[in-house]
This record gives sequence, structure tokens and C-alpha cells, in this order.
Amino acid sequence: MIIGHAPSGYIMASLLGGKFSARGISAKLSIVGVAGALAPDLDMLYFHLADHRQHHHHTYPSHFPIVWLSLLIASSAYLRLNKTSKAAALAFMFCLGGSLHIVLDSIVGDIWWFAPFLDRPFTLFTVPALYQPWWLNFILHWSFALELALWVWALLIYRKQSYQLLRT
Repeated sequence: MIIGHAPSGYIMASLLGGKFSARGISAKLSIVGVAGALAPDLDMLYFHLADHRQHHHHTYPSHFPIVWLSLLIASSAYLRLNKTSKAAALAFMFCLGGSLHIVLDSIVGDIWWFAPFLDRPFTLFTVPALYQPWWLNFILHWSFALELALWVWALLIYRKQSYQLLRT
């Protein structure tokens, strides 16, 4: 997934926003869901600056499903124990965004679902390397339509929320 993570985090946060409104979470805080959905790709800094693209960035711990599942379980427990905490809701939203990132990457990207216990990637669909540069293969693959659909959905939610704010 190339451009679909940010809108997926926004959609997730917007859908959860109503559930957490009693905790003082407004639509403006959907940025936390976006940040969580982008967080696993912060490893790209290490990938380019330190590792010099020697290893697939999905082999770094920031892309291990066990890391995000553990964070999600911990934030879920924090959320259940602190029924009115704004921080607990935001932590949960962030971790859910990171977990969503890993699931979305699994559609056409290699994810090491059993890392660090098994060094084997899994993916639902393979993007054949037909074009240069590499990213053209992803843009011309059918899965890119899913990413565009996420953007359309996010823009529709944003438009609806903006309209509701104007009415109040």
C-alpha cells in the first residue's frame, strides 16, 4: 500500500470518534488515527539513512504484527481500566491505526506475520514486476483502486463532518 494508509487511519478514527465523544475526543483528533496508520512506515527513515536499503523494511520490528497486536492489547486494557480517560482512547486509536496498517500492507505487500519466530513473508496478492520504476507496478495494479477508494471514502467523511460543523 502506497497512499492508502493515511485515509484508512482517518476513516477508522472518524468511525470511532462517536464512541469516544464522551471522553472529549473530537473529529479534530482523528489525526491520532492517521499518525498511527502511518507509524509503521517511520522505519523508512532507518531503511534509507542507516540500512541503505539492504533489507526489506517490512522485516523491521515496526512492521511485526506481534508488536502492533501487543500494543493494541495493552492500549485496549488501558482503555477498559480508564473509562473516562482521553489518553486511553487516543492510545487505542493510535495502536488500532498501526494494526490497520499491517493488515492493509498484507494485501499486496510481504508481511512477516509470525516474526520473529518464523522468517517467512505472507501476502494475499503479488504485484508482478513489469515496469520501471518499481512504483509504477503498484499504481498500475488493480489493488491501487482500493487505495483510491479509501481516499474517496475519507474525503466523503471529511465533507460530511465539515458540513455538520457548519450547520452547528
